[in-house]
Amino acid sequence: MPPGSAPPPAGPANRPARRGALAGFFASLLMLLVAALVLPAAPASASGRAAAVTGRVVLIGVPGLRWDDLDPRRTPALWDLAGRGSSGSLSTRAVPPEGLPVTCPAAGWLTVSAGQRAGAPGPGCAPLPEPVGAVGGTATIPDWSELVAVQRAGPFKARLGLLADAVTAAGGRIAAIGPGAALAAADSSGRVATYAATPAALPDFTPYALVVAEAAGITGAETDGQARREAVSAADRTVAEVLAKMPAGSAVLVAGLSDSPGRAEGSTAHLHVAIAAGGPYGHGWLTAASTRQRALVTITDVTSTVTHLLGVPTPEGAVGRPWSGDGAAPPVAEAARELADADLASQMLREVREPFFITLVAAQLLFYALAAVVVRRHRRMLTTTRVVATVSGALPVSIFLAQLVPWWAFAHPMPALLGTILAFAALVAGLAYAGPWRRHVLGPPAVVAGVSSLALLADVVTGSRLQVNAVAGYEPVTGGRFYGFGNMAFAVYSTGTILLLAAVAHALRGRPRLAVAVCTAYGLLAIAGDGWPTWGADFGGVPSFVLGVAVCVLMAAGGRVSVLRLGLIAVAGVVLIAVIAVLDWLRPADRRTHLGAFVQQLVSGEGGSVVGRKLGAMLHTLGNLPLTLLSLVALAFLFLVLARPSRWGAAALSLAYERVPELRAGLIGALTAAFAGFLINDSGIAIPAMALTVAVPLALAASVRALQTAPPTTAARSSAPAEAKAPPRP
Repeated sequence: MPPGSAPPPAGPANRPARRGALAGFFASLLMLLVAALVLPAAPASASGRAAAVTGRVVLIGVPGLRWDDLDPRRTPALWDLAGRGSSGSLSTRAVPPEGLPVTCPAAGWLTVSAGQRAGAPGPGCAPLPEPVGAVGGTATIPDWSELVAVQRAGPFKARLGLLADAVTAAGGRIAAIGPGAALAAADSSGRVATYAATPAALPDFTPYALVVAEAAGITGAETDGQARREAVSAADRTVAEVLAKMPAGSAVLVAGLSDSPGRAEGSTAHLHVAIAAGGPYGHGWLTAASTRQRALVTITDVTSTVTHLLGVPTPEGAVGRPWSGDGAAPPVAEAARELADADLASQMLREVREPFFITLVAAQLLFYALAAVVVRRHRRMLTTTRVVATVSGALPVSIFLAQLVPWWAFAHPMPALLGTILAFAALVAGLAYAGPWRRHVLGPPAVVAGVSSLALLADVVTGSRLQVNAVAGYEPVTGGRFYGFGNMAFAVYSTGTILLLAAVAHALRGRPRLAVAVCTAYGLLAIAGDGWPTWGADFGGVPSFVLGVAVCVLMAAGGRVSVLRLGLIAVAGVVLIAVIAVLDWLRPADRRTHLGAFVQQLVSGEGGSVVGRKLGAMLHTLGNLPLTLLSLVALAFLFLVLARPSRWGAAALSLAYERVPELRAGLIGALTAAFAGFLINDSGIAIPAMALTVAVPLALAASVRALQTAPPTTAARSSAPAEAKAPPRP
């Protein structure tokens, strides 16, 4: 805990609030649990019941196809299909080969087969195996058992043949055209019911409920020159040949199922083309419950989309969600430019993320060093230090606000990103000093904390768009998360919320019961925003957030934080997220978020491997030298600079505590949430690093104001009563 003077003894007015703070928090938490439990749960998935095929689907895989490949003259078939159907970007993240962060064509096709991320053997992208068997008849995949063994040893335990088994169990017939398509259409034994090497070798599509076709040729031609353009045109001709044979009433799906690991850009992953036409799809955007983002779907969604269109229940083990329409789209040319721009944003994010964090850490370390000198020796520079500290505390939320500006489209993305973030941070800081609250110790920090909390809460409620392709958010190409709170965003959100609660408690210090009620109400709203499946959907964040909010509310009311109380609060947080996750699990499988998916993994015995994988990821983050160094230096600055006496004999942080005792509650609550988040989230050290980047500069701004307003003799009586006895001077 940050050192400082102990909170003043609770007077008669504070005793009821102190006694009731923890009880009130638990009562409100219990009400939230009861409300969650009584919500009508949707019926469980009917994946086990028998069903007959009721639709017809043609799935065309074009590995490597990107939106900037499409052209009305070079790719007329694809261009016309995009004009008739719904379009989106496809995140093709599967299991990458060792040392090559891309999705190989074989891994993409196998992912469609399993409905789960799959991988292919070998250190690189090996050629697709050629099926063996009668031409135009049954074929088998060579070395199928080796492919199955690769999945069993992989991180996701994908079950190959899931798609074919589900369709044939419902009475549907499957045909595959091309070796890649054969991987997707093979059943669990590696058998392909009907195989043809080319579309011409399968003249009649009518007998088949599902035809999987491959339009190959782009892979290995990653250059943006003539070779790639010719390969794309050849793939389009194959697409046109398949579409010409498609029976009336069929739905067609086109998917750029993998990257193009060629010699020029072999280590570059992209977003790819996704088009759905016919059936329920008209001209518009695509989306899926797996992403909740307009014009963005994933490769694991393809399997669930096929079964959904065929009227076959989604098989257990398929983690994707069916593609659906998401509103009207502009003409094809404009839509293609927008989707190509989304891929560009992902590429620029990959380029700027590492140098951005190195720059951020270096700037923070330099600032802490200069601030240490100013706080201890140069009183005349305190005003400048206070303003810069406020801007610094606004930087984390500005990282997300910067997504309102297309910085990636500028000629020099890194300077554009830094300039945009600094501009938003200056704007937030300007708001912090725009009113009479600027004279108060906690005024500007409270405004920055409030913006951090409210902006990110509004973001997750409206679809988490500010976190997509943000340097501290998530990138669609990686495909780890597409909605809700990412761990860095959670760190900014939880820290801002808890410091805001401290400011509210201080503002209402004359009415302690009202302060507890207001802080508890907003705290629970913020926790619900973090954990509710349709909003934040943050499994690991809820227990740590409950812990931090409860500690802040309890301390602000003058209560004592004991080991027993911390244990009770931690248990309450675990119970809350468990209830939310179980409620999510009770919904149909194709509507669950990852919260319900985790419960299913526990039920099926896979929970141990998931927990182990996340624990390993958390420990691995300690090797992130910049973020680890930033965390250590921020804590050292808090303890060794702000909490130790300056040349004037008083500790700046202690003076701030005297002016605003609730600041101590806010800091300890925020640090508690950050430390708990570090322990139970796979992002590990990134959470305290980002939380401290908010909390320490704002604590510095408050401490500097306390130094400015302290009379010369304050150093000799640093244990003076609170702000009411020594009102701050402007």
